[in-house]
Amino acid sequence: MTVLNAIVKDKAEYLVARKAQQPLSTFIDKIAPSTRSFYQALTQSHPVFILECKKASPSKGIIRSDFDPVAIAKIYQPYAAAISVLTDEKYFQGSFDYLRQVSDAVHQPVLCKDFIIDEYQIYLARFYQADAILLMLSVLNDEQYRALSAVAHQLNMGVLTEVSTEEERQRAIELKAKVIGINNRNLRDLSIDLSRTEQLSQGLPQEAIVISESGIHTHQQVKTLSQYANGFLVGSALMSQENIAQAVRALILGKHKVCGLTRTQDVKAAYQAGAYYGGLIFAEKSPRRVTLSQAQLLITQAPLAFVGVFQNQSIELICDYAKQLNLSAVQLHGAEDAQFIAQLREKIAPQCEIWQALNMAYHHDIQHIAQVNKYVLDNGTGGTGNTFDWQTIPPTLRHKALLAGGLNSDNCLDALNTGCLGLDFNSGVESSAGIKDPQRLSQVFTQLQQSKFSQNF
Repeated sequence: MTVLNAIVKDKAEYLVARKAQQPLSTFIDKIAPSTRSFYQALTQSHPVFILECKKASPSKGIIRSDFDPVAIAKIYQPYAAAISVLTDEKYFQGSFDYLRQVSDAVHQPVLCKDFIIDEYQIYLARFYQADAILLMLSVLNDEQYRALSAVAHQLNMGVLTEVSTEEERQRAIELKAKVIGINNRNLRDLSIDLSRTEQLSQGLPQEAIVISESGIHTHQQVKTLSQYANGFLVGSALMSQENIAQAVRALILGKHKVCGLTRTQDVKAAYQAGAYYGGLIFAEKSPRRVTLSQAQLLITQAPLAFVGVFQNQSIELICDYAKQLNLSAVQLHGAEDAQFIAQLREKIAPQCEIWQALNMAYHHDIQHIAQVNKYVLDNGTGGTGNTFDWQTIPPTLRHKALLAGGLNSDNCLDALNTGCLGLDFNSGVESSAGIKDPQRLSQVFTQLQQSKFSQNF
């Protein structure tokens, strides 16, 4: 028996007990139609996200032990088009109570994620304030699907119709499903294949909203799959992270950096615009240099991952600053060689990454150093405000490199399409050296968020 068959069999037994414990007659008169449109929420010109509250799963067991659906939903609120809540008890440690708790905490439509095989579950979901339900074609025949979706629509609830095979995709088309979720997970052996989104999206009606489900972990995957899907349902990848807020931003906005932060208002503006990293420059010759005491104030202004930028400074100083400021990374912009970096790695906190800036004028002479976590690809020694020829970026570097040098709202989308890990903004989002312009920051991050990825290099 497959995992899916076992779940459906157990669900039928669960429903016998639940109906006895909470008969439909005791709450059907208390049900009002939904006032939050699932379909409207998902109809956007840019990729949309259904973010999920999930404590456990059959494939992973307990994913989040300190599970607080309300706190999680509040973190999701600025980014989610809809919020999905697991209600299956046995396999996902969910609860219908979570639906109401989440609905009370946010303004988005709430999706009841369960193995729905009986109209009783739909009434129960709506009673607990769900605005949409999941219907899986892997467990329903066409007659069952039509009956269940009709009940949902009578209650003004949306339906996410899940498919995982070519045959189910064809059925979804014939059933005129409005929102089609393509599950990248094989429900019979639980394996993941992201190419399923591309395969099963072919030939779907243009008016259908396509959601890619399961196995989405990175912003790069989102950008690639957004060629085939209108949105994404993501749960486990976020639930497994200690810092959910940071993980959501990385997934949806990418891991981009605003460097040369010198003012408290600029730190806040960078975070609000969508930056993941904030760069603090300690290099002595930089016009954007800040002192340790200035940096200590700046890091309190927003929960960015802060990166300290150093140039030909001592290992002792770098380690001291990294410790006092709890830096996520130190970025080396001078003549620091492999020996220096190896010694630094031994002395600096293990969780602090080491980044090396590379002058791409010498792209033929790049030395890969084992202890370097990321590279920053720049024109010259940084701070020039000019781009370099992006065709010279070695393909082997892109997956662990941030692209810097003269990035602004005019070229950020082309920069994104180089396939680098992230972008590093500085002078292109300033009104003058060290003074960030909130409007320019907003422009670049809005463009990045609404773009679809197409690798041109």
